[in-house]
Amino acid sequence: MKHRHAYRISDLTAYINWAYFYHAWGIPAKETTEAERLMKDARRMLARLTNYTSVNAVVDLQPCYADGDDIILLTQKPVRLPMLRQQHPDTEGFCLCLADFIRPKGSTTDTIGVFATTVCSPQQYDDNYSSLLAQTLCDRLAEAAAERLHEEVRKTLWGYAPDEALTMDELHAEKFQGIRPAVGYPSLPDLSLNFVLDSVLNFQEIGITLTEHGMMQPHASVSGLMLSHPAARYFAVGTISEEQLHDYAQRRGLPVEAMRTYLSANLPSKS
Repeated sequence: MKHRHAYRISDLTAYINWAYFYHAWGIPAKETTEAERLMKDARRMLARLTNYTSVNAVVDLQPCYADGDDIILLTQKPVRLPMLRQQHPDTEGFCLCLADFIRPKGSTTDTIGVFATTVCSPQQYDDNYSSLLAQTLCDRLAEAAAERLHEEVRKTLWGYAPDEALTMDELHAEKFQGIRPAVGYPSLPDLSLNFVLDSVLNFQEIGITLTEHGMMQPHASVSGLMLSHPAARYFAVGTISEEQLHDYAQRRGLPVEAMRTYLSANLPSKS
């Protein structure tokens, strides 16, 4: 079932993770004169953004099951989401794959959330500082919308954690049940999956378009999956072998060389 939301900036301000905002500026999130000045400017910019910025989100909750390292969404026309598996054990001795956190084929059907959020702010600025400040804030608002949406999914839309009562610090520390891996991040590094998610969500409904390489426009956009398994945790796929590259390309239904481009950061460096 698909759910769309239009958020106001005032709905999301409390959900902004300012540590990542400071990180984007290369400033420690400490009480320094530089940090305080940047925060004051950010607060003023947020007030300006309120007048002409739209924040939209969509999530589709679908029955699914795991088929090996793939996740099968049981939409009207089933959709296959190939996942990548770590080739080197993590600190706990496991080679993880996101499909591990979905019930396997043949058992009780599971549920998965497919989501996207985006921030559209068409205002132009006369100076580079204001432009960069607005962009970094829009990036944070897109992530804040994902945080808010995920909370609503857990507590009401999906409702697998209806009694959750976490502080904002606990939310930012990911103390909730389940995970929200985003496309392009370490456990879901293949940007071409955006084309698959687009086929499920229709990104244009909330104003997102994709470049030929799977990048989202506007830049301040986030897409990914929501998994509820209590043991689900984030991990980095890391370096993959040529064998896995070929296997993954076959499962994605794309040429190996195309997948080599998308997964270049996960392939061994050439000496």
